[in-house]
Amino acid sequence: MTGEGAGPLGAADVAVAAQLACLLEASAPKPGNVSPGRHFSDVRYEDFLASAAAIGGPLSGAASRPLGATIRLAVEATAHWSRTNTNLGVILLLAPLAKVAIEEGVGNLFRKSASEKVPDTLLHLLQSTTVEDARDVYAAIRLAAPGGLGEAAAQDVKDDPTVSLLETMRLAAGRDAIAREYATGFETTFGIGVPALQGARRDGLDWDDAVVETFLTLLAAHPDTHISRRGGAARAQAASRLAQIALAEGGVRSDGGRRSIEDMDRALRDPQHIANPGATADLTAAAIFIVLLYGGWR
Repeated sequence: MTGEGAGPLGAADVAVAAQLACLLEASAPKPGNVSPGRHFSDVRYEDFLASAAAIGGPLSGAASRPLGATIRLAVEATAHWSRTNTNLGVILLLAPLAKVAIEEGVGNLFRKSASEKVPDTLLHLLQSTTVEDARDVYAAIRLAAPGGLGEAAAQDVKDDPTVSLLETMRLAAGRDAIAREYATGFETTFGIGVPALQGARRDGLDWDDAVVETFLTLLAAHPDTHISRRGGAARAQAASRLAQIALAEGGVRSDGGRRSIEDMDRALRDPQHIANPGATADLTAAAIFIVLLYGGWR
């Protein structure tokens, strides 16, 4: 992959980076999540591999169409390969990043605003979303049928939206981590996830360990909203405490930390996977994608 100081990435490169980000995220043994040899009753590791492959085509064309249309096409492509929701959150996060990377170049994706927290170009894209973008995303959400969605007092996904995609995300930001990223210009991804992954890789951690450390760092910082919606706030806060404990004991960098991670994995597994930190896994994939775009594979 090219990166800072190298030539621009083409659409095909960006799509490959997105696919690779999904593969690296799914392959790392993150506690409470599907990974090689650790399946759920209704979804297997191979489903995530197929889903990663499926999104390449739609994301490679992100610059040629509105954001909502790319999200809908990526969810439709995934549905040909997986009968369960494997990547809705990932698609919602990766699609705007891919669009900016292709249209503006990777350097502009990382150009920060005056706040020095989030990229100007990404903020502009999100602020320019339309009602039609929201309609396409609502259709994608209905097709993916994520668990624990519930009902919203305004702009519910079962209804036809009447405001822009960004406005719908702002309404949901208090209860959904992906919506919060739209509302804040991906503040958690750029402010926590990317630095954690870059630091882990600089320290010589392999991809599996670096991804697990990034996941734990994100979960320790914010309770997982996927757990909150399905199992309640207390369960989500308990998962974050487990991540904090694992990191305090060294995480992937010590034997004691690895034992804590294994204990955490057992604690987060249940037959209905109510305690699956799925939103945090999505944020982890977004951080991986950004690091890859900026030359992190090398």
